[in-house]
Amino acid sequence: MQIKPLGDHVLVKPVKEEEVTASGIVLPDTVDKEKKAEGDVVAVGPGKVLENGTRSQMEVKVGNRILFKKWGGDEVEVDDEEYKIISQDDILAILEK
Repeated sequence: MQIKPLGDHVLVKPVKEEEVTASGIVLPDTVDKEKKAEGDVVAVGPGKVLENGTRSQMEVKVGNRILFKKWGGDEVEVDDEEYKIISQDDILAILEK
């Protein structure tokens, strides 16, 4: 199944990194820690319709690695994969290598 975001929404695959302490102990997801808000853009909507009838331009594209607001967006699961659908307004930055 494919997901096609509408308006200015973006489908993001969050990056999950295992947290390892200095002594080598792997911390599970259940440990209360700062949530990383980093992910890869999987799909992008066409842009928000403005009052004059035109569409706003999307600043991200498929393949970008982004930082987004920690608690923004909605979590969805498709084919046993976890994604987030977020508004372009919730994107803080594009990470460049």
